[in-house]
Amino acid sequence: MRIKAHWLAASILSVLALSAPAFAAGKAQATLKDADGKEVGHATLFGTTGGVLISLDLTAVPAGERAFHIHAVGKCEPPKFESAGPHFNPEQHSHGVMNPKGPHAGDMPNLHVPESGTLQIEVLNATVALSESSLLDADGSAIVIHAGPDDYKTDPAGNAGDRIACGAITP
Repeated sequence: MRIKAHWLAASILSVLALSAPAFAAGKAQATLKDADGKEVGHATLFGTTGGVLISLDLTAVPAGERAFHIHAVGKCEPPKFESAGPHFNPEQHSHGVMNPKGPHAGDMPNLHVPESGTLQIEVLNATVALSESSLLDADGSAIVIHAGPDDYKTDPAGNAGDRIACGAITP
């Protein structure tokens, strides 16, 4: 009887563990601003056992297909946001999910922003972590939205065009 009770308790705990979100320690955020300093969105990042879940809430981004990346430096100086550095790429891969030598850890799927300029989306990036050895290292990291779409293959940034919004990731 004890074996059956023990097995039943272990089974219930396993089901509960599988049905609960697999969150690891860590939460961060980024307020995205355009070149004029106007807030155009917000991102909340959650550390999970499978990477980082990014919940993105855009409120005023120009409509169209836009590249969306994590950049290597947590600094967003307008108007060009070049201070955010290149894509986050600790493994030194080539750019793009369609590149046989890619992708960068900071490569993300394109955003399809509707005419309203508002968009809510969640994306899991399985190649990064919210830790001092990843996105929250000494110089931080940033979320950047580009003027055009990412072609998913051209190194170093997918021909995505200018950086139109940027937000430093902070714990």
